[in-house]
Amino acid sequence: MSDHSDNLPAVQEPIADPGLPAHTPRPTDIDPKAERRAERQVAFFFLLSMVMAVLFVVAYFSLDLGKLEEDGTREATDTFWGLGASHVALGVTLGLTMMFIGIGVIHWARKLMSDVEISEQRHPAASSEEDREETLAALQAGLEESGIARRPLVRNTLLGALAFAGLPLIVGLTDLGPVATSSVRRKTLEKTVWKEGTRIVRDVTGTPIRPEDLEVGDLLNAQPEGLVHLHDASLKREGVDYLEGAPLHIEKGKASLILLRMEPKDITHGKGRENWTHQGIVAYSKICTHVGCPISLNEQQTHHLLCPCHQSTFDLADSGRVVFGPAARALPQLPIKVSEDGYLVAQSDFTEPVGPSYWERDSK
Repeated sequence: MSDHSDNLPAVQEPIADPGLPAHTPRPTDIDPKAERRAERQVAFFFLLSMVMAVLFVVAYFSLDLGKLEEDGTREATDTFWGLGASHVALGVTLGLTMMFIGIGVIHWARKLMSDVEISEQRHPAASSEEDREETLAALQAGLEESGIARRPLVRNTLLGALAFAGLPLIVGLTDLGPVATSSVRRKTLEKTVWKEGTRIVRDVTGTPIRPEDLEVGDLLNAQPEGLVHLHDASLKREGVDYLEGAPLHIEKGKASLILLRMEPKDITHGKGRENWTHQGIVAYSKICTHVGCPISLNEQQTHHLLCPCHQSTFDLADSGRVVFGPAARALPQLPIKVSEDGYLVAQSDFTEPVGPSYWERDSK
């Protein structure tokens, strides 16, 4: 077998010095006072970063964002140059927090770290073990020459600045919402706008539904009255709270419903659910209990509902029981009845949480 290494080009030696001026030492290399002054300057920038991080937290809690309107908009109470004072303060303080860390590190590198020039030949193949050992040794030497071990003021203020820089992140996480304790979930995730007497209306159009509107095999996407943007103003009723903006989307994501009509004899009622249906009409949450995908793929002969995301399959004739797929629990069923004026309405809210199963891990 031939040795291909014989065909590789010879390693080129570095070019001769083209006449660069001799290296000039920095003031901090020869003057101990300049070195200590530069060290204090670096620490000062790191301290400024900490101050900006604290001011971020102060601005977050002290400046008012303004009242959230029903349409999801918010008009700032405190303003600065026509802009929301809270947003300006948070942006400026967070930006300065990171900027002062960067300035301190650059100042440290330019005035205090080792100021030597290193050249290295480039090789056409992987480095030898000797070169690798030399590289590791050079990295270790660079760490030592950075002075981080013998400059406690710089080291400690840098660590403090990095620690304080995490405060804006921690405080900002509170905007994701309240911690999902059992009591919070019961008031938010595990509660929808369905209540006794709430009309069931068609999605998109918002028209109320009578039992005779559905034939056997029909499946409808539905919503509670008040969560559909009505194009026909005559459908609006007094006493109904019609939501808009962000509150509308939040509630609609939890309260979406599917209605299916089948032969009453095909329904297997769960314990305590004997009166949850009306003339073969059943109502279930439209949100899959696996990861929350919307469902509406119905197989009329088996009354099975298929989730298009991961193929979880639910038996709507048997309390929404899971018959296939990764879903861990049945689809929540909404108890329904007919109102005095002949429309389908809810008997109550869902008796169990809607959506992915992990929302109700410790719910009773």
